[in-house]
Amino acid sequence: MTFSIAAIFVAVVFSTSLLSGVFGMAGGLVLLWFLLLIFPAATAMAVHGVIQLTANASRAWLSRRFIRWPTVALMTLGVLGAAGLLLIFDYAPNAASVSLLIGLMPILVWMPKRWFHFDASRASHAIGCGLLSGGLTIAAGVSGPLIDIFFVRSQMDRREVVATKAMIQVVAHSIKILFYLGSALALSAGEWGIVALAAPFAMLGTQTGNRILHRLTDANFRTWTRWIVTAIGVFYFIQGVTLLAS
Repeated sequence: MTFSIAAIFVAVVFSTSLLSGVFGMAGGLVLLWFLLLIFPAATAMAVHGVIQLTANASRAWLSRRFIRWPTVALMTLGVLGAAGLLLIFDYAPNAASVSLLIGLMPILVWMPKRWFHFDASRASHAIGCGLLSGGLTIAAGVSGPLIDIFFVRSQMDRREVVATKAMIQVVAHSIKILFYLGSALALSAGEWGIVALAAPFAMLGTQTGNRILHRLTDANFRTWTRWIVTAIGVFYFIQGVTLLAS
């Protein structure tokens, strides 16, 4: 990794962590796109997991009093189940499939809320959320919009949604790192040094975004999230189709 790419990497980590600090997602989508440009898909997943783990852990810590711990515990069971299934099927990612999966995600944020009868506070729904979102996190790197459909009928406010999502993503990204551990070990010590250098910027971006979050209303939070995720998803979908065509 050259010095210029390393500098851009650190800037992208800060910017995307700030974005996720505000909206609880979206930043990870942008970060993964950048990583797919400079690493093979499996390696990009591993590096993405490390950065997202750092960003989500700091976000969860800052909002720890808003975390719904019983929900997180049940979701964790689902994530473990998803990882086991992907191991059985010997899943291996590639840039085209990852891009298409992410590109289709915005469909979820535009579906009417009345279509969904999920409530993350219910045990069976929380486990189902962990299974589906955990599988998508490992297979495509991110799962924010999917997790959201399990919160639309809950009584959580924006702070509880962001905090609980951050904690379950700490779990999911930790398992994702283990899933792609072989690819992670293929990176040089210098490359991992740059990743380690970027980690504090992930926490700084998260702290900055967290301050902005508290200034938003619940209505603005949901509106901005929908449009940002849609724009990123359209870009990913076009990229996935282009990769398949070539």
